[in-house]
Amino acid sequence: MSLLNDRNALAQGLAAAYSDGAVSLPYALLRSYRSLKLTDTECMMLIQLMAYRQLEQNEFPTMEQLQVRLGATPDAIGQAMQKLVKNGFVTIDEVVDPGSGVHAEKYNLNGLFQKIAALLASGEVPLGGQGSSEEEAERASGLSIPSAASQAAEPNLFGVFEQEFGRPLTPMECETINGWLDNDGYPNELILFALKESVFAGKLHFRYIDRILLEWSRNRVNSVDDARAHAQKFRTGR
Repeated sequence: MSLLNDRNALAQGLAAAYSDGAVSLPYALLRSYRSLKLTDTECMMLIQLMAYRQLEQNEFPTMEQLQVRLGATPDAIGQAMQKLVKNGFVTIDEVVDPGSGVHAEKYNLNGLFQKIAALLASGEVPLGGQGSSEEEAERASGLSIPSAASQAAEPNLFGVFEQEFGRPLTPMECETINGWLDNDGYPNELILFALKESVFAGKLHFRYIDRILLEWSRNRVNSVDDARAHAQKFRTGR
């Protein structure tokens, strides 16, 4: 009788768990996230973003909500999201409610799906999931660690910003920096010099840095030397 009661309780518990909803996610993500150089935390963050969207109709969960779900520190959550945005797995779209006209943001995971599709198309991850255990072990070993070449290829722009601001960058701030690099084509050193100018002026915020870069662009300032000369001329003129 006790065994029957235990089984009934288990069945009721499972039924309650399943009635809470299920999340649909690409099986290819689970098979390929190591090859995409994603850590366990970063992969779970992506899954949580899918869960929030599908089951709670929340397309822009806060860092605090993600922290509770993942059980990680605020710094770890911020760094994970920063990497996802910087590497193009996640973008942030601005949307406007047609009825109310209210502006809002939402996470866009198209970059993740495109990277998975490219990985499958290249054959690095077999479509049927039939890769040998030796190949999987080779891919899994050390893939969470960036290569020395990639680290040396560019200065840690995001890290410098975090050091100056004294906190982790928000996803929107990471997106802004990516926009300066990818859309506007500003060199890293020019962005860093604009950051330095904002500190010098006592106006350490992204809008001011963006105005500096826009002003330099209008005046064909393309290097740090040009920017230094332009700033000196501006201060002397003022």
